[in-house]
Amino acid sequence: VEVTRRTRSAPGVYLGASPRGSLALFRAVQARAALEGRDYGLPEDVRALAGPVLAHRLILSPQARLEGRSPEGVIRDLLDEVPAPGGDPLAES
Repeated sequence: VEVTRRTRSAPGVYLGASPRGSLALFRAVQARAALEGRDYGLPEDVRALAGPVLAHRLILSPQARLEGRSPEGVIRDLLDEVPAPGGDPLAES
């Protein structure tokens, strides 16, 4: 959800992914997990599927397109910025 939300305020994005994009990504992660015999999704599943599921839902600003940016690149940048949920249970607070 956080990755999808951030597409709406990402630099160079005219129109970000909608809540339906979040649902589509959720379902895709569920499907990948099921195909791999798991009943839970992993951050790696989100990383693998966010680009294919969300990129076509973004509309970049004309300036971003002139600069050579792509929706896939925006998604990659956001995935690098958004921490995976859960964190390290051994890390000190």
